[in-house]
Amino acid sequence: MKLKDTGLTAADIKAKVKKYMIETYERFDFVAETAKDQYMYDEKGTPYLDFYAGIAVNSAGNCNEKVVAAVQDQCADIMQTFNYPYTIPQALLAEKICTTIGMDKIFFQSTGTEANEAMIKMARKYGIEHFGPNRYHIVTAKNGFHGRTFGAMSATGQPGNACQVGFGPMTYGFSYAPYNDLEAFKDACNENTIAIMIEPVQGEGGVHPATQEFMTGLRKFCDENDMLLLIDEVQTGWCRTGKVMSYMNYGIKPDIVSMAKALGGGMPIGAICAREEVAKAFTMGSHGTTFGGHPVSCAAALAEVNELLDRDLAGNAAKVGEYLKKKLAELPHVKEVRGQGLLVGCEFDDTISSVDVKHGCFDRKLLITAIGKHIIRLIPPLIITEADCDKAVAIIKDTVESLSK
Repeated sequence: MKLKDTGLTAADIKAKVKKYMIETYERFDFVAETAKDQYMYDEKGTPYLDFYAGIAVNSAGNCNEKVVAAVQDQCADIMQTFNYPYTIPQALLAEKICTTIGMDKIFFQSTGTEANEAMIKMARKYGIEHFGPNRYHIVTAKNGFHGRTFGAMSATGQPGNACQVGFGPMTYGFSYAPYNDLEAFKDACNENTIAIMIEPVQGEGGVHPATQEFMTGLRKFCDENDMLLLIDEVQTGWCRTGKVMSYMNYGIKPDIVSMAKALGGGMPIGAICAREEVAKAFTMGSHGTTFGGHPVSCAAALAEVNELLDRDLAGNAAKVGEYLKKKLAELPHVKEVRGQGLLVGCEFDDTISSVDVKHGCFDRKLLITAIGKHIIRLIPPLIITEADCDKAVAIIKDTVESLSK
């Protein structure tokens, strides 16, 4: 929808949002009207270099032509049905995902937090059915992030964080251990523990990748103790980290993996994939969803996955990601640059505010996000080039230099 077609101004739109919407976001002060590839455009047609990508969603580019065509075609056939009849895009997508990542079964959801809820539920039900009523406990990482519904929020190891404060007691049955500390994770487990749940890269927690020793150690420990390894790939999945899934960087395989964001190419979709034995925990009526496996979202996801794989955007993420990290490390006031592929965090010294950098970059027509007091996160479409990185880094440099005067 274009602003010119409504008879309204940008100020009118902002006023309506202020009057009618419950706001929990700090808005960028522009109306996002159109987007294409690595750019977003306001109502005046001003281009913004998009290193946000809808929060790691639009990985094959904003409004990818094949994804848009798939959505349009599917809308003309059937937009929504319940999950009793078979639908073609759902079946084709299920096959594509399972065969691509080497998992046995899939269950579709609508979002990433719902996918993590399903993963928690499946793990607990598997544990109780196989080992008795007390095998429900799950260990997750401190400073992790798994979502904002109650199970996922409780799994988020950030007690006192704004996402938990004010909502009453968290769901019982979770413990937290320091990320990348294998011995601490072992110590946090007990006779009731059924699973360890982990992000291969902590995104909201500061863009901290897991170490090889940590990930292989967790896999071995879970195998030795009849426990499940749950991997949250909501942000890292589907080519962002240089592999199709981030766990592939470590040569391991989870018992259940969650995914969302990039999977849909801009349409809302989430999913969990599981080993067949574990997947049997979900039986008729034990879990369900109205919009999970939505025909239009599945059609979009199938087109998006094909684009990511056919264009080897994982390879581009690995190559361009290394270039971006190298260039960021040369900037003034940079303390550390870290990440995997095109999930990149740049931490400044304590004289530079990440929020100020975010706003300064916005003023210079670059979209990024701030996490923590001094860390910016860059999660662009995976189609970007080294030239795009040069442009983004130049804007960040100009912003930082203006802040340090």
